[in-house]
Amino acid sequence: MSRDNLSRETASILSGFGIAPETLNAGDFAVASPIDGSRIASLRRHPKGDLDGMIAAAERAFLMWRAVPPPRRGELVRLYAEQLREHKSALGRLVSIEAGKILEEGQGEVQEMIDICDFAVGLSRQLYGKVIASERPGHRMLETWHPLGPVGIITAFNFPVAVWSWNAALALVCGDPLIWKPSDKTPLCALACNALFGRAINLFGARFGDLPDELRIGLSQVAIGGAVLGEALAADRRVALVSATGSTRMGAMVGPRVAQRFGRSLLELGGNNGMIVAPSADLDLALRAILFAAVGTAGQRCTSLRRLIVHQDIAETLAERLKRAYAQVKIGNPLEPGTLVGPLIGEAAFTEMQQALDEAKRDGGRVSGGERVFAEKWPNAYYVRPALVEMPGQSEVVRRETFAPILYVMRYRELDAAIAIHNAVPQGLASSIFTTDLREAELFTSAAGSDCGIVNVNIGPSGAEIGGAFGGEKETGGGREAGSDSWQAYMRRMTTTINYSRDLPLAQGIKFEIEAAP
Repeated sequence: MSRDNLSRETASILSGFGIAPETLNAGDFAVASPIDGSRIASLRRHPKGDLDGMIAAAERAFLMWRAVPPPRRGELVRLYAEQLREHKSALGRLVSIEAGKILEEGQGEVQEMIDICDFAVGLSRQLYGKVIASERPGHRMLETWHPLGPVGIITAFNFPVAVWSWNAALALVCGDPLIWKPSDKTPLCALACNALFGRAINLFGARFGDLPDELRIGLSQVAIGGAVLGEALAADRRVALVSATGSTRMGAMVGPRVAQRFGRSLLELGGNNGMIVAPSADLDLALRAILFAAVGTAGQRCTSLRRLIVHQDIAETLAERLKRAYAQVKIGNPLEPGTLVGPLIGEAAFTEMQQALDEAKRDGGRVSGGERVFAEKWPNAYYVRPALVEMPGQSEVVRRETFAPILYVMRYRELDAAIAIHNAVPQGLASSIFTTDLREAELFTSAAGSDCGIVNVNIGPSGAEIGGAFGGEKETGGGREAGSDSWQAYMRRMTTTINYSRDLPLAQGIKFEIEAAP
């Protein structure tokens, strides 16, 4: 595909969402496709002054949206899911063009959006509180949940639409407006999602009565620009929650800034994910899981497999099988059928990968793959062969996350030692073990096992479902998104005590009385 064709197709897709062609040439904020490095849009940046107006609009929307019953709020999310189903193919292709994912993964990401919307619609009737036993006669205690306020969402390039939807769908049914600051590498996906949301709002107004302008304007907004906008979201007291997905470095700036003003933050940061392969493992199953987790999305998932810890008795066999499997992986244009690995997001990612491989070699690693390909065909794009690196131990470069398709392979003798190696990294997102030994599986999932937020048995660390809470520990940030009780992050908890007696007993049996006045 020529760069002109790629640009025209992008404009055509966005036009189908109702985005005017002139929007794509409104400024100097260049958007390039990692497929060939060509410019596909030049957007207008939002200055900080615009963001201030967006936050004010979100505040006005919040005052109205919080009063809408949650099941009715769920109807808006349901209508949005209908838009996503109708436009799944086009939006998924846009994800591939702008983020460099293969078509299967682009489509899968939109399906993930649909899934979380369906989850949120059901949740809109299940924002349950509790009735708590009171120690005082004639008293009842309640725990209820109420809308929190405007939510700022900062997303990364690697999942340009799904991660936003994890936050957006839940926040909306919880009663909170949205301000989305997407990655400056994937702003077109954000504009597309918001355009579809606008259609859902129009349908919602038509079915349930006219919506005031405050909701049409302020319920969901997109701020296009660089890190300065993310910093402004983090600093603004009117933004009740900042949900930020990205690097640990980014989280180290956002988290303290939000905490300084006593706001809430939800951080989804780095992952240096490991897999232990035990002697009893089904190697056919393990091989398939390793391949997808290590090379899928060109190693640019937060849950990508980066460390493989293999028992010494099967290490040689598995290493040879992995090399043969890697040799069969088709690298190329992610829009073409059969491609399994597309490009890195850009030159900086390629440079970081090469620096990591050089450091691994100095540490005694044996490197297979990792070189750049298609440089003559696409000089401004960065395609690489996934790298396998057999390491003598877990050196500093292994402990550091490199956002690229590098798989470090290490050996172990005893499971306790393997778990110690696994946990000896700053990150704590996803992990897995392949074993048919029940005791090994139970140990790995116990308190003495993996220290990650996601712990899998006989399945890779990558490819989580939305039904479970997604997130990790340590430098991964501690946040949880998507399923389970993650919705509570978007609401404020209220404890209420109701006295329906004629007495006023105090808790803990405290007596605080005066003599009656004469």
